[in-house]
Amino acid sequence: MAHNNRKPNMLPYTLKDFQRQFPDDATCLEWLRNYLYPTEGIYCETCEATTKHHRIKSRPSYSCDHCGHHVHPTAGTIFHKSPTPLTTWFYAIYLMAQTRCGISAKQIQRETGVTYKTAWRMFRQIRSMLDDEKMPPLGGGRKRPVEMDEMYYGGVRKGQGGRPMAGDMGKKVTVIGMVKRKGSVRAVVAQDVQGSTMLGLVKEHVLPKSTVFTDEFKGYNSLDRHLNQYDHRRINHSEKVYVVGDVHTNTIDGFWALVKTGIRGVYHQVGRHYLQTYLNEYSFRYNRRFDRAPMFHSFLHQIEKRDAVVRQIPVEVEPF
Repeated sequence: MAHNNRKPNMLPYTLKDFQRQFPDDATCLEWLRNYLYPTEGIYCETCEATTKHHRIKSRPSYSCDHCGHHVHPTAGTIFHKSPTPLTTWFYAIYLMAQTRCGISAKQIQRETGVTYKTAWRMFRQIRSMLDDEKMPPLGGGRKRPVEMDEMYYGGVRKGQGGRPMAGDMGKKVTVIGMVKRKGSVRAVVAQDVQGSTMLGLVKEHVLPKSTVFTDEFKGYNSLDRHLNQYDHRRINHSEKVYVVGDVHTNTIDGFWALVKTGIRGVYHQVGRHYLQTYLNEYSFRYNRRFDRAPMFHSFLHQIEKRDAVVRQIPVEVEPF
């Protein structure tokens, strides 16, 4: 009997599912309370103990049954001090999670009816959750190889694999990508493609003793000087050679194609100071492509209380 080794498909989550799960603000707040405070009670700073709390109907908060101290589930999250209804926030998250290549703030404005200024702020806040900084390092021996490649955003020069000339570097943004085959990806905006930069990123994101596949670019020469830490293999793209046995960089090239197509088709243009957050969004989706849980739930489970989001983020215009 043949065995089916295919990965399970992601469970469908439709608009009707969303409307049934989150019909109103009270339901959204209750979900947020249960997610952020999974225990039976909530820790009360006044009582200095975990106590039972009850919902205050006149405001989005819960009150301690003993002392009356209020706890706001939205405080410190991306919803902090936002006058926008929680149902609109959750629907915007749903819209961003449903698409493979992203959605623009202008589309969120059209779908939700908020102003463009509000849509852009929601857009940025939601994307701020999608940093996979807690993901484990890549690699793990010969059987879990890592592919590494660089991308230049902001236009390309023909030939040389699209690498810019020295005088063009100021007009382009360098992005370094590392991906474990059938696994996770890291995409990082880098200052340059010097050997020290490349080696530093490998040491930060790739486990020692891993096999690293790259092309012939000289920036990867630094890996050859650390063969006791990494098994470095190259493929020579300049000679039109793209696959030799298991030596290739097709996986990371496929991720770059996804990023470039998405940015070009949805956003048209992204400023270099925002590019890392867009890369985080594409990486977040890619890293969960084999998950069975709906992508919307993966987005929701990134909600957390952070001091950084308490500060008001300035609103800037996004190209569309």
